[in-house]
Amino acid sequence: MADQSRFVDDAMGYMSSLYSAAMRMTRNPQDAEDLVQETYLKAYRAYGGFQAGTNLKAWLYRILTNTFINSYRAKRRRPEETELEDVEDLYLYRRLAGAEGASGRSAEEETLEHFTDDEVKRALESLPESFRLAVLLADVEGFSYKEIAEITDVPIGTVMSRLHRGRKALQKALAEYGLERGLVEAHPG
Repeated sequence: MADQSRFVDDAMGYMSSLYSAAMRMTRNPQDAEDLVQETYLKAYRAYGGFQAGTNLKAWLYRILTNTFINSYRAKRRRPEETELEDVEDLYLYRRLAGAEGASGRSAEEETLEHFTDDEVKRALESLPESFRLAVLLADVEGFSYKEIAEITDVPIGTVMSRLHRGRKALQKALAEYGLERGLVEAHPG
């Protein structure tokens, strides 16, 4: 059991990373601030039940994620609907690696340097919410499958599926930017 008087010292160091994650979730600075504020309020109230010595960052992200899902999704009239069964496997990095793959860097690193931060951000924001959360928690925040499963309260297999499908959809969106900018050739199909 954690000492509630230590909450500020223990938890406030995560505020900037929680705000960044909240911005990616809500896509709005005011909503992100509200989400972080609500997260810290809930965390403070529940801190007496936090098990000292466990992963505080993951615990805070779980509160943030659950608060987002419960509060902000409820504000929508309809849940986000996307048909992704037909997301094709576009291996953008393989196409670009043919011309530049001998530099010793990973193909992903070489590919991403061709895109602006705004293009990557727009591609990430275009993902359906459940996929975006999985990609953000894994690839931006660095959580493991197990931690993501605990944060989002879904089985590890679901996390793996969402992460795979989210990465494929992100890859497709970036491939479309690549086609628009002439970085890749249209693949006949």
